[in-house]
Amino acid sequence: MRRTTRTTDPELAHKLSRRNMLGVAAGATAAALLGGTTTPASAAETGASSGRGRPVLPPGRLGIQLYSLRDKVSTLGFAKVFEELRRFGYDEVEYAGYSQGAAGPITLTQLKRLTRDHGLRAIGSHVGYYSSDPTAYTFAQNLTKVLDDAQALGLRHIGTASGPWRYGATVDGWKRCAEEFNHYGAEAKKRGMKFYQHNHAEEFSFATDRPDVRLYDVLLAETDPDLVYLEMDIYWAYAGQFRFGRRADGTPAPFDPLAYVLKHPDRYPLFHVKDGEHDTSARDGYRMVDVGDGDIDYQRFISAVTRTHGGRRDHHWQAEHDNPVESFTFARKASTHLHSLREKHC
Repeated sequence: MRRTTRTTDPELAHKLSRRNMLGVAAGATAAALLGGTTTPASAAETGASSGRGRPVLPPGRLGIQLYSLRDKVSTLGFAKVFEELRRFGYDEVEYAGYSQGAAGPITLTQLKRLTRDHGLRAIGSHVGYYSSDPTAYTFAQNLTKVLDDAQALGLRHIGTASGPWRYGATVDGWKRCAEEFNHYGAEAKKRGMKFYQHNHAEEFSFATDRPDVRLYDVLLAETDPDLVYLEMDIYWAYAGQFRFGRRADGTPAPFDPLAYVLKHPDRYPLFHVKDGEHDTSARDGYRMVDVGDGDIDYQRFISAVTRTHGGRRDHHWQAEHDNPVESFTFARKASTHLHSLREKHC
């Protein structure tokens, strides 16, 4: 399936066209990389790609979103968790807050030192977008404090997992959010950081006032690519593909998550790698499982992204599971699986 961006909004269509033109050089090989299918392969097919050949995963680029290990952080502390992650083969971590219920208080200086001393790099962090509480630790309410803390930790990226829903699900509402994201991105850039937004499935739904316009396209068109970056949660993008592959009137509106990335590879420095078993009876079309136990073809996805210009250098892959049965087991399995993937035809 090809991603479609058909819309009768001339301004939005022009902006999307301009964004696509800017991404041509970086994503010129998109058609070849996508091949003839976009259907996630079975776990067996993915496993068959393991063996000899260049590793799909670039060296030094495997991270984990610490939300997946919140139970271990709260009971064992960061030091023990970091020790295990390094032993499992991780290079990077993405914070989910700077305490996560850890036993005993911890300062930013201590957290930075613990991360570094265990051979890990802090690649980013999730912070809330907005709140009705004026004292809340969010971009909208306390931007300077959020950026001060990220800078103190030496982060290269600082972002939010909140969707652009602050002003509703209309085109104009998302344009207003995009203006705010551009501001956060400009302020982050002054400090040498990149601001990013992490998606869930609903970002791929359609505007309530314009059922022909996909909201994710509004976000791409209205945010400045030099200021606002995206962290694609691949699982939720495929869930969005399942849930929002048709408009409300039933007309087809297919898209491929990978095609979005290949058209704008420079906008996706970070990815969340989580897996799911395909299940059409489930609301999202998948049931979340440990990475390597599901049907999302990460051999294909990561290979295609890393073949873009600078692809093995410019992207970071964060394993995640929202509610793992046993979080250390999940972390170990995810690392083993992703390190085992090999390029085809090497």
